[in-house]
Amino acid sequence: MNKDQIRRRVKARKSLLDDNERLRAAESVFERLQQLAAFAVSNHILAYHSLPDELSTLAFLNRWHGTKNLYLPRVNGVNLDILPYNPANLRIGAFHIDEPTGTDTTDVDTIEMIIVPAVAYDAHGNRVGRGRGFYDRLLQSTRALKVGVGYDFQLVDEIDAEPHDVPVDIVITESRTIITRRSKR
Repeated sequence: MNKDQIRRRVKARKSLLDDNERLRAAESVFERLQQLAAFAVSNHILAYHSLPDELSTLAFLNRWHGTKNLYLPRVNGVNLDILPYNPANLRIGAFHIDEPTGTDTTDVDTIEMIIVPAVAYDAHGNRVGRGRGFYDRLLQSTRALKVGVGYDFQLVDEIDAEPHDVPVDIVITESRTIITRRSKR
């Protein structure tokens, strides 16, 4: 199955979820994430503000805002800037995603953990994104622990990785935590 086929299949499966299933899945996935030793020791975490069809990050962001240093990405041309998360300083940005405002960008070297969105993952940490390469460009330049999160059905048998694709170190779904490779931090 190629990346476009995977995107279509996952999109169709997401459309079948009801609000309760979405909520339960997000609670389960982020509870698993919060149990990681790496999460306990990470103070600078880049998350993402979820789109309606993505595993919701809202409860996670609200829970840890003010306790951990949370950051969100903001599209800047073909790259992502990293800015501190403050729910009062969000605006609709590129691709209709809530993004942080301001000029207080953070160097990627500050980040210890990145919660990476994707359309799908495999057990080797390969991922299918939305096809624009924003996260691949960001992930190439960091040694932070990369954690992919998603629904169980977003875990597929195999993804044909291309040379520019950057895999994640851990994949977490409602029922599984898969350590794909050790971080070289």
